Amino acid sequence: MKYFEVEFTILPFSTDAADLLAAIAGEAGFETFEETSTGLMGYIQQDLLDVGILQASLSDFPFESTSISYDIRPAEDRDWNEQWEQEGFEPIVVEGDSWSEECGVWSEECPVIVIHDGRHLPEESMPANAIPIEIDAKLAFGTGTHETTRMICSELISLLTPHSPLPETRVLDCGTGTGILSICALKLGASEAIGYDIDEWSVDNARHNAVINQVDNRFTSLQGDVSILNKVEGNFNLVLANINRNILLADMESFRGKMAPDACLILSGFYTEDSQMLIEKAKTLGLKLTKQKEDQNWACLVFSL
Repeated sequence: MKYFEVEFTILPFSTDAADLLAAIAGEAGFETFEETSTGLMGYIQQDLLDVGILQASLSDFPFESTSISYDIRPAEDRDWNEQWEQEGFEPIVVEGDSWSEECGVWSEECPVIVIHDGRHLPEESMPANAIPIEIDAKLAFGTGTHETTRMICSELISLLTPHSPLPETRVLDCGTGTGILSICALKLGASEAIGYDIDEWSVDNARHNAVINQVDNRFTSLQGDVSILNKVEGNFNLVLANINRNILLADMESFRGKMAPDACLILSGFYTEDSQMLIEKAKTLGLKLTKQKEDQNWACLVFSL
């Protein structure tokens, strides 16, 4: 997958302006940002960049005394997670909510997910109820460090336990990335997971991580956009999507079409202020909001039929 690297210059620079710029550019399709001394470096898939939409969004920037310019160039075809490969990362512990009717017990009795890189996992310090997930991130995004990933994993802990009302849970993972959400669901007891991603590297990396975690016999990784669901047979008890707001709005009807009776749809990948827009879209599809949470201004929404 080819990306553009867009260098945004903010004059005068301020953290508030940078945060607002990231939110606006995120709505225009940018996936990730790095802060620079004069602004932000943003990354967007080349076939998703619409300069007209980006310019129109920036023309209404609400800070009157702030000017924003940008320079677009092809991004180096490099390993986006090179730091993780070279240095690794400290284990990330994800717990379920403090109380969940689905779980039926207090969180200390529920499993905890420990996401690690295979190198920094001292077994002597592992909680007795820990379920380890090893992630070897190549070109795919999703090592478990981001708030959106952690919120969905936490919700999966609450839904998929030995007390779960869905012992034969079939999971659809939209925009699978490293496959971390599918792997989490499978290790928590889901019977099958199918993930898809438009990025060939992500699809291969998700398969690789499924093998590492010994769930590859229950996991299928497909390359394509939401239209690939036309080729996927059957419906799903859980549909997961950790994608940006615009893609969620465009694809939610397709997600709804693959939901089994009493299924759950878990969405993240967007800012808290975008939640209402997604909630309204879900209402038009007959979906009911059952849970809403946020972490560092990132949001997670859970819907049911």
